Amino acid sequence: MTPTTDFLNHSRAILERIAAQEPQIHRAAEWFTQTILTGRMVHVFGSGHSRMMIEEMWPRYGSFPGWNPIVELSLSFHNLVVGANGQRQAMFLENVSGLAPRILRNFFLTIDDTALIISSSGCNVVPVEMAEVFQKRGIKVVAIVSQRHLDASTTRHPGGKKLTDFADLVLDTGAPVGDAMIYVDGLDTPVAPGSTVGGCLLINSLKAEVAARLTAAGQPPKVLTGAVVVGAERAEQLFESAYDEHAHRLAKLYADVGPPPY
Repeated sequence: MTPTTDFLNHSRAILERIAAQEPQIHRAAEWFTQTILTGRMVHVFGSGHSRMMIEEMWPRYGSFPGWNPIVELSLSFHNLVVGANGQRQAMFLENVSGLAPRILRNFFLTIDDTALIISSSGCNVVPVEMAEVFQKRGIKVVAIVSQRHLDASTTRHPGGKKLTDFADLVLDTGAPVGDAMIYVDGLDTPVAPGSTVGGCLLINSLKAEVAARLTAAGQPPKVLTGAVVVGAERAEQLFESAYDEHAHRLAKLYADVGPPPY
């Protein structure tokens, strides 16, 4: 068996794990749809490499307004690896207690909002406290985690909590403990992580389910679509109207910002 064959076999197992969670995906999609129908936004957050799932949700081709991508560069911009803006700093900051409420202090939150928090281990402080703040504000939280990795990991949360402790619904990427899936002969550490495979499957399943529900409700989403599919004029119209809608929704999050009621 080649490493490629091995990775693809593991990925098929992940696909089966995602398929087994279809009822939970439907439930989360119902919550997110109601948020978008009320004119509010689904807050999407992830630190570290979980940022990739945020960008997978919005904005990109095949995506639509209704999602508030909360991407803190200090927690996720580590492309330089070392030096200024390096990985060491990002990994340190994502375990600083108190940062999550400072991030959310920038937004006017309501109980019509919902949240999607992504964290493979579910044990880093900022994602856990982010979910905790949302729940305190009466906002439903959906967590995407790698359940086996979370179960085997030790949380850094000062109260001993994990992300799943503050989630109303949990979705599992199906990735193994440690995330990496492939062992190579002569190498004692595995390579090729699986959480991105499962995470992208979950994100796009949610996206498709929400789009179907919005359309059935008479509010079809403005989907970012390539000119090769709909023609240059229609593509430009969709991009402009989608970005305008995003701006209008986002404006509501700043409309009545003030001290939280707790």
